[in-house]
Amino acid sequence: MIKEICNLIARWMGALVLLMALLSVMMPAPFMAIDTWWINPLLGVIMFGMGLTLSPQDFRIVFSRPRDVLVGCLAQFTIMPFMAWLLTKAFSLPADLALGVILVGCCPGGTASNVITYLAKGDLALSVGMTATSTVLAPFMTPFLTWLLAGTLVDVNTLGMLQSIVYVVIAPILGGLLIQHFLPGFTKRAVAYLPAFSTLVIAFVVGIVVGHNASRLLMGGLLVIIVVMLHNLSGLALGYGIGRMLSLSHEKRAAISIEVGMQNSGLASSLATLHFAAFPMATIPGAIFSVWHNISGALVAKVYSMKAQRG
Repeated sequence: MIKEICNLIARWMGALVLLMALLSVMMPAPFMAIDTWWINPLLGVIMFGMGLTLSPQDFRIVFSRPRDVLVGCLAQFTIMPFMAWLLTKAFSLPADLALGVILVGCCPGGTASNVITYLAKGDLALSVGMTATSTVLAPFMTPFLTWLLAGTLVDVNTLGMLQSIVYVVIAPILGGLLIQHFLPGFTKRAVAYLPAFSTLVIAFVVGIVVGHNASRLLMGGLLVIIVVMLHNLSGLALGYGIGRMLSLSHEKRAAISIEVGMQNSGLASSLATLHFAAFPMATIPGAIFSVWHNISGALVAKVYSMKAQRG
């Protein structure tokens, strides 16, 4: 019964995230009472859970299937940053909103992408391998790309961003890997419940981020919502398109599409809060992306799974 409830929670991730976002916009006070300091530890908990689910086999895929992982990671760190920059120019976004969109584009793959790939019946091993690889590269790639694309807008503290990503992402994953190695029995029991647990934590993080930015979200208007939606949808479409151009299987295309389109937007909002306090509107794109990409991910999972069933 508990496992069935957990599976139900994981399957309805998009609806839960949307519900939490609407709740935090309509009643922001309870969420504003929670200090934004908690965003980083909560993201760390999600990444710790990711570390529990990773195994040497997941990293071995980098060497056994280097072409697939290389294609995915190149797509991850080129499509989303470039599309972010292009959309900010096309829609003439002000500097703080442009910074927020670029931050989202420069972050690694989303923490929910593996769950969505599983629901989409995509290549889960490739998805996990891409997430692991892009996450390991993130302390270097995210600050560098943010500096490259947004350095003319604001002063980018690349070293500070690198340290934040190490503390929030890399250290918890390493902790999870160590627990998995030394306490395999506990890990085996815990892993069955992790997708549901991660879903609830992600929804809670979205609630905190959206709640603290509710008034700014309402002021931000429709324009930034359109930009965020286009950013995500272009990542999903171009990720799948690259897989098709290279004649990869549908399962691989689905994994690359989801991994490219779904960003660690919670990390983007956290970085905006920590390092760009002078630009409070920079947190808005990450907050919107956190809601939208879980909804679009759940929808695209349905489409991809139906295509996989049809063969």
